[in-house]
Amino acid sequence: MPALLNARGFQAIPCPRGRKPRCTPWNNRSLQLGLSGEAVRRYADEWTVAIRDIAPLAHEIHALVSGGDLDSAARLLPQERAYPVGVELLAHLRG
Repeated sequence: MPALLNARGFQAIPCPRGRKPRCTPWNNRSLQLGLSGEAVRRYADEWTVAIRDIAPLAHEIHALVSGGDLDSAARLLPQERAYPVGVELLAHLRG
């Protein structure tokens, strides 16, 4: 699916999910949203509520994975939930 840019400055791009801790692929797909124009200003000025450095957490997870403790590493990862999307929006995003 090619990227879709709408008049409000949002771009929908199919995005591979990356890899699990042992570099095996995830079994699902995700959608990456790109912003431009007014959407960028609103994201920076209105929608962003916090920014924090998670580098120490990433290093801790990496150390656990490298040491073979995948269960402990997995417990430190954020819980992901599917975003509830209506059929009409999905149809629009698919073109």
